[in-house]
Amino acid sequence: MALDGILLSKIIPDINLLCPAKINKIYNISNTEIIFHLRTNQGKKKIMISCHPLYNRINITEKEYPTPSEPSNFVMLLRKHIEGSMILEVKQGDLDRWCYFKLSKRNTLGDKQILMLYVELMGKYANIILVDENSKVIDALKRIPPFENNKRTIHPGANFNVVLPQEKQNPFQNPIIDRSISLTSQLSGFSPLLSKEVEYRLSNNQLFKDIIKEIEKSNNLYISYKNNEAFFHIIELTHIASATKYELHEGIDILYYHKEEKDRIKQLLGDVYKVVKRELKHNKAKLPKLMDSLTQALDNDKYRVYGELLYAYNINDTKGLNYIELNSFEDNSIIKIPLDSKIDGKANARKMFQKYEKLKKGADHIKNQIKITQDEIEYFEGINQQLEIIDFVDAKEIVLELVNNGYLKANKSKLNKKKKKQNTMPNIKTIQYNEDTKIYVGKNNIQNDTLTFKIAKKQNYWFHTKDFHGSHVVVDTKDLNEDIIRTAANIAAYFSKGRYSSSVPVNYCQIKDLKKIPGTKLGKVSLTSYKTIYIDPDENLIRNLFD
Repeated sequence: MALDGILLSKIIPDINLLCPAKINKIYNISNTEIIFHLRTNQGKKKIMISCHPLYNRINITEKEYPTPSEPSNFVMLLRKHIEGSMILEVKQGDLDRWCYFKLSKRNTLGDKQILMLYVELMGKYANIILVDENSKVIDALKRIPPFENNKRTIHPGANFNVVLPQEKQNPFQNPIIDRSISLTSQLSGFSPLLSKEVEYRLSNNQLFKDIIKEIEKSNNLYISYKNNEAFFHIIELTHIASATKYELHEGIDILYYHKEEKDRIKQLLGDVYKVVKRELKHNKAKLPKLMDSLTQALDNDKYRVYGELLYAYNINDTKGLNYIELNSFEDNSIIKIPLDSKIDGKANARKMFQKYEKLKKGADHIKNQIKITQDEIEYFEGINQQLEIIDFVDAKEIVLELVNNGYLKANKSKLNKKKKKQNTMPNIKTIQYNEDTKIYVGKNNIQNDTLTFKIAKKQNYWFHTKDFHGSHVVVDTKDLNEDIIRTAANIAAYFSKGRYSSSVPVNYCQIKDLKKIPGTKLGKVSLTSYKTIYIDPDENLIRNLFD
C-alpha cells in the first residue's frame, strides 16, 4: 500500500525542518524513483521520491541506493533547472496526497527565479512535475498529453492546474461523523486502512477525539504483518495484529527499500536477465536434440553387423539395389540391409564399418555435450534463482561472474575501475547471532565459493538445501545447538528456490566434510557425510535477522 494524506502530513513537517536546503545532486534510481542529495542546516540529507504505481512515497532516507551510469532525460532536465537551487519550503495540498517544493535559484542573467516542484502520490497517477513562475509546465516524469486527459494536461508548455480538493471534512477540526458510512468518504486524508482502524477503535468504545490526538502526537510508524503482507500507519493497527514501532522515516525505508529492489535491478542490469533467459532457452532446446542424437549413436552396432554380413556372404553386385535381405548368423532371421545403389557390395560393407566407427566415437562426444548442456541448465537455473533473492551489490557480483565466464561483455568505459575493485571481498552477509556465534550467508556463486572455501574454517558448520539451488550458510560457533541449527537451516531454505515450500530438506555438515568438485563452476561441492533437517521457511524470523 502507498502513503495516505494523514501519513504525508507527518512527513512534510520533517522535510520542512531541513529548509532552507540546497539541492546538491539529483539522481534517478529507477524509472520511477528520484533521490535528492541536500545540504541542510542539519548536515547532508537525502530525500527519496517514488512514483511507483504501488509504492509511491516521499521520505527522508538513510539508505544507500545504486544509480544508473546514465541519468534519465527527466533527471537531466531537473539537473539543468533546479540543481543548486534552494528549497525554501514544502507544503501539502490540504490533507491530500500531493505536495510542492518551493524552489529559489538564479537564472543565467543572475535574476532570482521561483520554481515549483509538485509531487503527486496518487497510485498509478503518481507524478513529479516541474512548474515555472508563470504556472507553465516545464516537464514531468510522466507526461499526460491532451488526448489522454483534456481537463488536466501535463506536458511542457501547458498551463498547470493543481489537483482540486475533495469535499471532505478535516479530521482535526471537530468533524461531524456519520457512523453508517465509511470514514474514507467523509474525512480528508483517511485511507481505507486507517478508516477501518478508527472504526474498529470506535466500536470498542474509544472516543474519536482521543484517536485523533494519538494521530496528532505520533511521529512513528507501526508495522504489522498478516499472511506475510505488511500493513502500516502512524498509529498501531489493532484490528490487524500487534505491531513493531519505528521512527517514521526509518520505518518507511524498512517497508519500501526491498520492495522495489527487484524492479531496480532489472532496470539497471537488464542484460543479465536477458543473458540468463537466452542461455536457459538455448540449452533447454538443445538437450532433447542431443538425446535423440545419442539414441541414434548408441544404435551403432547394427552397422557393424551389416558390414560383416556383406563381407561374409561375399556380396559384390549391389549397384541399382536400395537394400538386400540376408540371414543372421545368430538366429537365421532375415536382416534387411540398406544399400547405396551407386556402389558395389564391398564398398557398401566398408561404408557400414565407417558409419559404425563414426557413430561409436560420436556417442562419446554426444554424451559429453549432454553433460555440458545439463551443467549449463543447472548453472543458469541457479543464477536465475539468485536473481530472485539478491540486492543490487550481490547482482553486480553476478555480472562480474558472467563477464569472467564469457557470457557477458565487460563495460569498456568502466574496465579499469573494475580491475581495481575485483580483489575486494564479496558482499557476504554476517549475522552476530549471539556472543559466541556468527552466521555467514552467501547469496551468489562468488559469495558462496569465497565463503565456503576461503573464509570458513574446517570446524565451522555448512548448511545448504538438499534439492534446491540456494545460499551457502556457514555457522561459526562452539556450541551447535538445536536453536542455531534451525535458524541456519531456515536461512538456507529461505534464500533458495524452496522459499515458499514446506518441509524443505537442508543438509548440514562441517566444512572439513566438503570437497570442491574439480572442473565445475563456482559454488559446486560434494559432501562426504552430512545430516538433514526439514524446515518450514519463516519469513518473520528472516526479517528480524536481516533488518
